[in-house]
Amino acid sequence: MKRRKAIKSIALGTVGSSLVLTENWAATRPLQPFKKGSPLKSNWQNWPDMAWVGPEYWGNRLQDWELRDGKAVCNLSAKNRTLHSLTHQLSPKNDSFKAEVKVKWLNEDNIGNPASYVGMRIGAKGKFEDYRSAAVFGKGLDAGINGGGNLFIGNQMGSEKLPLDKEIILVVKGERGDLLLEAFASESKQLLGVLKIENYKGDLGGNIALVSHFPEEALFQDSVAFSDWVVTGEKVLAAENQTFGPVCFAHYTLHDGVLKLAAQLAPIEKITGNKISLQLKKGAAWNTVQEAAIDKLGRVVHFRLEDWAEERAVPYRVKVDLPLKSGVESHFYSGTIAEEPVNQDQVKLAVFSCNADYGFPDNEVSLHSLKHTPDMAVFLGDQFYESTGGFGIQTSPLEKSSLDYLRKWYMFGWSYREIFRHIPSAFIPDDHDVYHGNVWGEAGKVAPTDEGWTYVAQDQGGYKMPAEWVNMVQLTQTGHLPDAFDPTPVKQGIGTYYTDWVYGGISFAILEDRKFKSAPKNVLPEEAKVTNGFIQNREFDIKEYYDIEADLLGERQLKFLKHWSTDWSKGAEMKAVLSQTNFCTVATLPEGSIIDSIVPKLPIPELGEYVPGDAPTSDMDSNGWPQKGRDEAIKIIRKAFALHIAGDQHLASVVQYGVDEFKDSGYAFAGPALNNLFPRRWWPPVPESHEPLPGKPKYTGNFNDGFGNKMTVHAVANPRKTGVEPALIHDRSTGYGIVTFDKKGKQMTMECWPRYVDPKSNPNGQYEGWPITVSQKENYARNAKGTLPPLDLSNCNKPIVEVFEAQSGELVYSLRVNDKVFRPKVFREGNYFVKVTDDKLGKSMVFNALNTFSDQLATLKVDFDADMV
Repeated sequence: MKRRKAIKSIALGTVGSSLVLTENWAATRPLQPFKKGSPLKSNWQNWPDMAWVGPEYWGNRLQDWELRDGKAVCNLSAKNRTLHSLTHQLSPKNDSFKAEVKVKWLNEDNIGNPASYVGMRIGAKGKFEDYRSAAVFGKGLDAGINGGGNLFIGNQMGSEKLPLDKEIILVVKGERGDLLLEAFASESKQLLGVLKIENYKGDLGGNIALVSHFPEEALFQDSVAFSDWVVTGEKVLAAENQTFGPVCFAHYTLHDGVLKLAAQLAPIEKITGNKISLQLKKGAAWNTVQEAAIDKLGRVVHFRLEDWAEERAVPYRVKVDLPLKSGVESHFYSGTIAEEPVNQDQVKLAVFSCNADYGFPDNEVSLHSLKHTPDMAVFLGDQFYESTGGFGIQTSPLEKSSLDYLRKWYMFGWSYREIFRHIPSAFIPDDHDVYHGNVWGEAGKVAPTDEGWTYVAQDQGGYKMPAEWVNMVQLTQTGHLPDAFDPTPVKQGIGTYYTDWVYGGISFAILEDRKFKSAPKNVLPEEAKVTNGFIQNREFDIKEYYDIEADLLGERQLKFLKHWSTDWSKGAEMKAVLSQTNFCTVATLPEGSIIDSIVPKLPIPELGEYVPGDAPTSDMDSNGWPQKGRDEAIKIIRKAFALHIAGDQHLASVVQYGVDEFKDSGYAFAGPALNNLFPRRWWPPVPESHEPLPGKPKYTGNFNDGFGNKMTVHAVANPRKTGVEPALIHDRSTGYGIVTFDKKGKQMTMECWPRYVDPKSNPNGQYEGWPITVSQKENYARNAKGTLPPLDLSNCNKPIVEVFEAQSGELVYSLRVNDKVFRPKVFREGNYFVKVTDDKLGKSMVFNALNTFSDQLATLKVDFDADMV
């Protein structure tokens, strides 16, 4: 008898509720028509032992199902473990079917317990009309045998007592409205029992699954082994392309002639002799350009191609060859390496973040966002939450916790892979991606979990999960990014990925704004009484602690930003910063609130209603804290005239940062959540003296956030009642962003779209306040104290202009300009020098001893045939 061992896990979610199957599961890719009456026949005996049950199935949870000796084994005794067929479902029509499977009861301790059972789930339906929704959340009619040896169908139970020490064949038949369950001895085929329901009235259309249900304490103990699963009949619908894996999805970047592509695989690493290759299509032929090995924890493969020089789009596919018992089986996943939009005047970026599972599989997001024809996509954190897919999280052992992560990551890819299949994309993991509510990384230290997986742990700073697991998460999500600026690991050997990415003439600084950040509880006085980044002492004034010694980005990332702000190489024409969250706190709570756990319960107002009684929050999970670090980062970013694009906040907003004065810095766009767990809001108190922006709601204009940071609010997508179902999704201001970089006009346009709006049929359907267009120069909008002599750039090709203070040599700003005449502004009187570079020619000119005096303002001719530096 196996030793009973309890699972170390945290239950943060439950199995979802039910609804229906659709035959139109993904409007973004062509479907193979359903084949009526085509049977389901398991082929597990052809596969080796491994921690995956094959591409035709979805297991809940991934780590709870494995192939062993040609059988699908549920290796855990716990509630509602299911294994769904992806390629075969049952029609809602009243046709006949027959489903049979061999069952071997493995949990001897539960023999005699009628609350435990194994068998099949018929007609499983999820929250949406999609087989994937049913596969993850589906409820249906369960039929099988319980621990007491009784056959059952739903709530009806047979009287016979069947032996559980031998393998049994369970057969469920549906014919002319009747349901019949039969049990046979596997070896002798002797009929052991029968249970019949006549004239069954329920709807059996939907998924069909195997089920193992042991409702008492969850134990690391095998529950059941299934084999020879066969489903036949007119009621069976088959769609062979509804597989998932062994290549689940792929994503890539192209930067400075280097293509990096990551293929996320299923757990096939134990298949001896597996071969994984990247192929490109030239003409009619597919050519293998590289082979790579699978990472044994993250189950991801990375390809790297140097000297990419293709000027047109190139089809790619990832090929996986699996030596099975019947021979080598090949699987493919295809996409496109897009033509880089170097010669386009406009480059379009799709912006996503914060993806709970309320809307899974999120068809409307892919369908609607792709209608904008973006050139690239970014997912800025919280690709999933701990509750994604139900069952909470499993934190140990390492192998199980990695599979636990992969199931949630797979769900993300299952929803959104069509968005990034044919265009490059970047991902930044955030706190929930590493199983934190909030994370203050403190350069990679260990967050002690002795007192549990609670605020106490994360408030101490660092990472709760093991370093190897954190590196696995980063490998799967960021391994395809351009090479890290400084790959030196932080504490515990946790890797870094902050870097720049230049694509289509847009240079992005990709930040890790959690990894180096100080934990507020560790640096603020004890009297602040910090819990989950919120000050519990109402008498404590955080604004008085501006100069506290606390890191935001850390010295390493500040060094990177300073380098990036001056780097206009690789054809960069405009700049933007990508980060997990923004550098202010655009959020309010009912006055007197000391933590945001109340947010999900706050009422959603009607459209047009202004909620009174709120006050700005001081949530130190945002990058409004520490204030000094925030200001330091903004001062560097604005020198490159860069737009800031972020996620995390669940509340879409556009603000203009202020450091010393309102509007003296750049703009920031925090995109909306894809699925909103915490519908944050911005309902600031507005005295009579407040001046909103012209023609805009009174919550716009100049405000100080809860930390005293200056910000000018231009637009906010507050939660409001939409009348669109399900309200749980659409009343929480969910959606995505689109940012268009106009390289010729030197403008940036921010769009904010509800996920349910079709942008083609309703082009005016954005959230109130959008679109917003700003010029590149408005991203350093500090009031000038004067100008230097104008520069005649008429003979230059998109030159780079850099302005320096003469005495200190400090960079004032740098940018690439299209103007024929450019007059550099400066922010204090004094002496300066200006450097103008034509990087295509590889030539520069420096103009020394410039100042703002009127007799010095004669136009300076930039002539690269003159003296050069």
